[in-house]
Amino acid sequence: MMNVRPIKNEKDYRQALERLEVIFDAPIDTKEGDEAEILSLMIDTYENEHYPIEAPDPIEAIKIRMEELNLRQKDLVGVIGGKSRVSEILNRKKKLTVEMIRKLERILQISAYVLVTNYQLVKK
Repeated sequence: MMNVRPIKNEKDYRQALERLEVIFDAPIDTKEGDEAEILSLMIDTYENEHYPIEAPDPIEAIKIRMEELNLRQKDLVGVIGGKSRVSEILNRKKKLTVEMIRKLERILQISAYVLVTNYQLVKK
């Protein structure tokens, strides 16, 4: 029988995780499958509220995506500009321009929403 309760604190959260671990592979459209689905939603809601993960700033997002695609700085020459411009951008000495953001969105498939987020330049 399903005994799902709201997650109100860390103890409830840990218990929900433990229960989900037990029923995680339950078939869909079964009592345990339904319970797993409900627990997943409640755990996700609790985690988003209590353990939010901030999106990376634009430069970190670019670096993460470059790593995922096995790209190096030189691979962005022509996308961001010349070799020195790529270095200035990735070292936070210059800001991204609208044209750079458009190209990075298309080539690296990073949302423009992430790329237009404000970030700090390194002071000279």
